[in-house]
Amino acid sequence: MLVLAALGVLLVVLVAGLALGSAVVATHRARSAADLAALAAAQALQRGVDPTAASASGVSVASRNGAESARCAVGQDGSVTCRAVARPSFILPGTGRRTTTATARAGPSP
Repeated sequence: MLVLAALGVLLVVLVAGLALGSAVVATHRARSAADLAALAAAQALQRGVDPTAASASGVSVASRNGAESARCAVGQDGSVTCRAVARPSFILPGTGRRTTTATARAGPSP
């Protein structure tokens, strides 16, 4: 009986660790995608690409780097702000958040 209880506790800890690890990986994926998207869009702006195409370039880079969805906006000062959303691969049933979001900015200093 004690062995079954120990196995049950071990299983709960293992599943919780798996969910936590998956959430951490998704957070890193969203941050990386947002950073790279902002840099790509800012670089496109510096090359003389129009703001709409630069934003599209950033969104494309974010999706290629694991973001489920992304959007980029070009500011009046020529800076680019990108937001990327990623979903963990393992989610515990009954937990609140299903996605993680990251925002990054690139361009001239404010």
